[in-house]
Amino acid sequence: MEEKTNIIKDLSVEEREEIFVDIARSLEDTAREALVEGDAQFAELSINMAEAIRVSADELARDDPENAECVLLRATAMISQFEAVHPYRMVSMAVH
Repeated sequence: MEEKTNIIKDLSVEEREEIFVDIARSLEDTAREALVEGDAQFAELSINMAEAIRVSADELARDDPENAECVLLRATAMISQFEAVHPYRMVSMAVH
């Protein structure tokens, strides 16, 4: 974990903030997929975490890198957990 924290320390504030916005977007995508799969509780947890990260992205990027790393680890764990439980997700073939 120290190695990852050192990597985050090396990033600029803007780069860290961009990472938090990207992870929030991934959590929102996971929440939508969880709703499609019928897992409303997991979808709610994911969307709440995404909103909290998005609102606090600036603070997380500027404050203690160790806390930022903890938030990133928890968010990626949520996404990984969903992918482990739902490895074969539906793919839309709709044409708009």
